[in-house]
Amino acid sequence: MKNNIPISWLLSQPEPWVRYRTRIDLLNIPKNDPQVIADRAALISHPAVKNLIARASEWPNYPLKRHNDANHPLHTLGVLADFGLTLEDPGISQLVEKVTAHRSPQGFLQTLLHVSPQYGGSEEPKWSWMLCDLPLVLHALLAFGLNDQSLLEINRTHLLSLAREIGWPCACDPAWQGFRGPGRKDDPCPYATLICLSVFSLLPETHARPEVQAGVEMLLNHWALRKERKYYLFGMGTDFSKLKYPLIWYDLLHVLNVLSRFQFAQTDPRLYEIANLLSSQQDADGLFTPTSVWMAWKGWDFAQKKAPSAWLTFSAHRVLKTFS
Repeated sequence: MKNNIPISWLLSQPEPWVRYRTRIDLLNIPKNDPQVIADRAALISHPAVKNLIARASEWPNYPLKRHNDANHPLHTLGVLADFGLTLEDPGISQLVEKVTAHRSPQGFLQTLLHVSPQYGGSEEPKWSWMLCDLPLVLHALLAFGLNDQSLLEINRTHLLSLAREIGWPCACDPAWQGFRGPGRKDDPCPYATLICLSVFSLLPETHARPEVQAGVEMLLNHWALRKERKYYLFGMGTDFSKLKYPLIWYDLLHVLNVLSRFQFAQTDPRLYEIANLLSSQQDADGLFTPTSVWMAWKGWDFAQKKAPSAWLTFSAHRVLKTFS
């Protein structure tokens, strides 16, 4: 597998999040290194990052109508976590307070959702949860370093309780009577499975659990059957193979980013095939250029298709490093 990591190029980039994560994740430099400290300080004070924190802090901002709404704060949380922000950074603890303020009587994290009556919803938005938003929130909270063990355990246990032997199906708050995603009732939902696994990927003590291993197997089996099967309209074809950031939907980089964190999956030939597909998209210098973009992120280097993206290049090599 080709994995020509352009370290010098990455460290020469103006974006401090690229330099910081390159030193941490690709070079394994300790966080107390002076250059790492300097890059992290530049990251925290960067106007673009401050704007992201302000944007996310408008939580919930507006009711979520579709889960691939790239403009929603739900997905800004994931980018901030990916850049390496934590509760110790300005604005993050206040953001986390807002995100955790709404919980169901059982303690499950909620998002302001609007489901049309024709899909089993109501005219007015509700604070509620679905299996295509709760794991995204929980993943960000874990990455930020939240230490509220009661909240984390309640939601972690809840996610595990929803798993089946074939992965995670479509699931939501029972208050949404009549709602179900556009797939067969007995099928797993690839997207729900992916983002549930993203949570457990950050919890190594859960990696041996049968629910987690079944979820990983579901996604790997989907790859093996990609020419034959779609689940809940999610396939692994041309659109899946495009390089895109942020990691919002069901696509190549998102799947690899999650599955590569499970040591037991790293030697699976199916995962190696998916990694080869990613590797094949780098140029002779080891650089990656986006082949699809979220227009809500216009202005960021990963939201254009004309030139290599430093952050996308870093993100791809962070995954490919697992297989080298």
